[in-house]
Amino acid sequence: MDYLVLTNWKNILGPGILFAATAIGVSHLVQSTKAGALFGFSMIGFIALANLLKYPFFEYGSRYAAATGESIIKGYYKLHKWWLYAYLAISVVSMLFVTAAVGAVTIGFMENLFGLTKLTGIPNFTHYILFFGCTLLLIFGRFNVMEKLIKLLGLVLLVTTILAFFAALFKGPSAGSEVDMFPALSGDGWAFLLPLMGWMPTAIDLSTWNSLWTVEKVKQSGYKSSVKEVTREFGLGYWIAAILAFLFMTMGALLVYGTNIEVPSSGVAFSSFVISLYTQSIGEWSTYIISIAAFSIMFSTFLTVIDGFSRALDASVSLAVGENSQRKFLPGLSKWMPAVVAVGGLGLILAYQGDKDSFSLIVNSATTLSFVIAPLFAILNFRLVRADKIGKENTPGIFLKVVSWIGIFYLLAFLIWFLLY
Repeated sequence: MDYLVLTNWKNILGPGILFAATAIGVSHLVQSTKAGALFGFSMIGFIALANLLKYPFFEYGSRYAAATGESIIKGYYKLHKWWLYAYLAISVVSMLFVTAAVGAVTIGFMENLFGLTKLTGIPNFTHYILFFGCTLLLIFGRFNVMEKLIKLLGLVLLVTTILAFFAALFKGPSAGSEVDMFPALSGDGWAFLLPLMGWMPTAIDLSTWNSLWTVEKVKQSGYKSSVKEVTREFGLGYWIAAILAFLFMTMGALLVYGTNIEVPSSGVAFSSFVISLYTQSIGEWSTYIISIAAFSIMFSTFLTVIDGFSRALDASVSLAVGENSQRKFLPGLSKWMPAVVAVGGLGLILAYQGDKDSFSLIVNSATTLSFVIAPLFAILNFRLVRADKIGKENTPGIFLKVVSWIGIFYLLAFLIWFLLY
């Protein structure tokens, strides 16, 4: 039987699910929902294109790791050391904005569910609990704890989202049948499109994470997965995330677009808004269940973001200075890297806290930055899956190669349009 043997799933399932958890957070709960709520179904084609045309570049991260036994970050280094330095520099900047963006959304759902700051009276108490709690969990629990926790949290949100989607579909548009659900995009719509595409389904430079998780999974399980097994496991997580993007957009379109409901700009208010979409579909009785589910998936996204950046920065620094030098001059850096990532993200949130539009500003900054650098990493990843890099038997098929060329053209064209817009 050519397809995966069922018993192998235990050994290979993990990196694709972690990728899905990373993607489902901000790009889905926030950006996809906003796209539907503000612009109906006008952006459905762009969401489909982004998911299809970005797929190869994410898959190549897993493919390279499975074929070589090393992360694609080392592949950048092998192409030229300056590509590693460029990746490291971009990652440091991206780390601040991405961690802050995901953290801000997670704080909103956490505050909505627990109200810790109100209970304690301590300013920013929720911020500190979230950032330092996740840091300690990753430092002392590492990969095994994170992987098991995220599988459970992801399942909860998947079930509730599908239930809410079909309930909204059955209910029909809240604005009535007279509203055009496919309006022409105006200036605001085109301006929103770039940050939406930046993280749909997530940033291409985060393809390094699934390569790192693939390598780590082999270490943890002791099972050397084939390239076919790894790419199929990754594809499972990827396409689940892609489908959920359409579900979130549909709920926003059917329940909010064309009505007088305002889409909030602050984190806590937006979390309440998202939860209300579910309860409109399923019923008020589900409020607490949905609150837990929404916070759970954002918490899992936040965990993967800190873990992903920690591993990526650690691997990059190790290659840049040499493992021996890192052990000598930067002892313990690997273990404490999650704290470095968390402090950077928390610092950015606190720095922008006085701005009433800080939530939207941080999210849009992170997603726009991701889109601007996307063509570079798409090209690098494509170069690293050539026969001379991973072996002819491990190279992608003709269909993926064609999609890759189209995807690179698409990303470059969109970037040029953005620069001239």
